[in-house]
Amino acid sequence: MSEEEDRQEDASTSGRQEERPPRKKGKHDKDKPWDVEGTNHWEIQRFSKEDNPTGLLEESSFAILFPKYRERYLREVWPVVTKALKEVGIGCELNLVEGSMTVKTTRKTWDPFVIIKGRDLLKLLARSVPAAQALKILNDDMQCDVIKIGGLVRNKEKFVKRRQRLLGPNGATLKALELLTNCYILVQGNTVSAMGPYHGLKQVRRVVEDCIKNIHPIYHIKTLMIKRELAKDPALKEENWERFLPKFKKKNVKRKKPVIQKKKKDYTPFPPLQLPRKVDLQLESGEYFLAQDERAERAKEAQQQKQADRVAERKRKREEAFEAPAQEKLPVSDNAAGKPVKPKNRDLADMAEELKKKAKKGKRREQDGNQNVQDFLASPGGSAALKPKPKKKQRGATET
Repeated sequence: MSEEEDRQEDASTSGRQEERPPRKKGKHDKDKPWDVEGTNHWEIQRFSKEDNPTGLLEESSFAILFPKYRERYLREVWPVVTKALKEVGIGCELNLVEGSMTVKTTRKTWDPFVIIKGRDLLKLLARSVPAAQALKILNDDMQCDVIKIGGLVRNKEKFVKRRQRLLGPNGATLKALELLTNCYILVQGNTVSAMGPYHGLKQVRRVVEDCIKNIHPIYHIKTLMIKRELAKDPALKEENWERFLPKFKKKNVKRKKPVIQKKKKDYTPFPPLQLPRKVDLQLESGEYFLAQDERAERAKEAQQQKQADRVAERKRKREEAFEAPAQEKLPVSDNAAGKPVKPKNRDLADMAEELKKKAKKGKRREQDGNQNVQDFLASPGGSAALKPKPKKKQRGATET
């Protein structure tokens, strides 16, 4: 009886399973009255004061540091920034002592997201974006992205070269990227600041990071130009564009190595001497017959000796900077006597001896010559005292 009951239960359960209707995916989805055909789901709707008449309950603030070289420009532009933020109900402060800029919400703030826009404005001003361009970030359809490129490459020379590659000759590459992505791009130091729509910012970040990773921007520019032309065709708008896009292969260009000319050795029919093995060296020095502890101790002493030599060498190099330079030899004059020329920095004793000699010569002159002070002064009547004495006539001329 039990087997028959089990069969009946199995039959009943199988019948119930057959009676169940198949599951339908999305059967609870209902048509939304506002979701009509042609609705742009990515459109950013404008937020007005009527949407939030009561304002915000809590105060939010952000502080951004700026470099020292931007201080002068920010002081000139700050009244314009304050006026623009006041229109959207945001307060701002410029602290020159700490080198920071602060934005905060007020009681007049109605847009909860505008404080994030104010923070982005300060970031752009700190990264050398002009104030006229940075104030456009307050619009609803404008976003920004500050891309950090300083840590992608360790070598400074490679980083500078690849950053210049992003700019291109006379800024041509950067201008092409701006036209293709509808974004404003500024390369400054270790960052790249970009302003534009979300789709364009995504493309800019990919191009910038790949450029610093040694992928030339021209490849991305070609792809973006092809995509731009394909988007104009309504027939290809919904299709996959992989077959139209170029596929670039990575090529490793091998650099030519300098040719090193090896000098030919003299030919000898005899093979070179065999180098001694490690065991042979140990047998020669007697280390082979030492115990394990003695070997370790000897190796430790040799290591300490090498370390002491290195320390002494470093100390000697440091002390070289404090050693006095070698004195130069006295130069020999080119005159006939060949007397050595005295150096400029003479000793004090030599200078004293020279002064004494000059004083003695002066006394001798005073004793030998009957010189008067009036001979060296002009007379008050005129310059008669300065006139030369007339020459005496020769005897031969007087006799004639």
